[in-house]
Amino acid sequence: MHPVRPFKRPPRQGLSPDQRQLLRGVSRSFGLSIRLLPPLLQAPVALGYLLARATDTVADTTSLPLAERQVLLDHMSHAVLAPRINAHEQAVLTRLAHAFAAQQTDPDERALMQALPRYLPLLFELTEADQASVRQVLGHITRGQQLDMTRFGHGLQALQTEAELSDYTWLVAGCVGEFWTELCARHVPGYSLLSQTEMLRYGRSYGMGLQRLNIIRDAGADLAAGRCYWPVQTLALAGLTPNMLAQAAPNGEAETLKALAPLYTQWLDLTQSQLADGIRYAVALQPLRLRLASALPALIGARTVALLRQAGPAALSLRVKMPRSEMRTLLWHVVRGWGSPATLEKLFAQLSISPARDAAL
Repeated sequence: MHPVRPFKRPPRQGLSPDQRQLLRGVSRSFGLSIRLLPPLLQAPVALGYLLARATDTVADTTSLPLAERQVLLDHMSHAVLAPRINAHEQAVLTRLAHAFAAQQTDPDERALMQALPRYLPLLFELTEADQASVRQVLGHITRGQQLDMTRFGHGLQALQTEAELSDYTWLVAGCVGEFWTELCARHVPGYSLLSQTEMLRYGRSYGMGLQRLNIIRDAGADLAAGRCYWPVQTLALAGLTPNMLAQAAPNGEAETLKALAPLYTQWLDLTQSQLADGIRYAVALQPLRLRLASALPALIGARTVALLRQAGPAALSLRVKMPRSEMRTLLWHVVRGWGSPATLEKLFAQLSISPARDAAL
């Protein structure tokens, strides 16, 4: 069977209406950032995000058999990384994706998986350089997701060392900061006041910080699903084990959470410092839309860190996130300050230290 060869078309720019709808469903903050980007950056970033979000859905659906998820993730990874895909491979992937989508309880994730087969061909509408960038970042991300599936396949499992955690946060998010930076340099000449080397470093740290924030925020749900991203060696310093955390998380057992508190604070401090790199990254950007798109996740992240500090280790049994009303207020303050570097730095500092909404802004 002959391979399917894409027609040569002008590079895709902007977002289609159904892409906007999917982004609204599966991402609150990052979807907004993508819509703020200059049109030339929207297509590769949105496509990369939606494909990564689809592979993440497969890796994270622990209610389905591991073997079934591994087969689908392997087919998805091959379809993304291959320079072309033949009609038979496309048909197999469509069948597997639709069967998986039918088992999803979340309507947005179901819609995302149903849309996957028609989104893969959009990869060929990007420039060759952007195709290579999307394939490279998704290769790193799917490697991290496959490691996740291998590590957390049976019962409660945990990472062993901080080095493993650092490697994981780079694979699934730090590489995204580098991907974003490469695209900016390619499509927006003179995009930054800093050198490309500095921007890559800040972008890498920023992405890793956002992933660490996800890990802390979702720790209770992850423990319930048999996943502990807090390393065994680090927990042992406080006399704790993953099993102790898994038992304490649902009912907020005081003694265990008290022992966790110093480590919890250290993890939040490191996350905060990486988000601060994100603001350094954003304020170095010269086009306003690009600056705002890059700053929003750091601002939302700073507020989330403040809420997590306020909750303390008891957050393991809570759902902590920035309310939508506060998000609207934040956007109003950003607009009122014309998105200037000084405005963004001031908001980041305020959001980082104050748990009260009125004081934060």
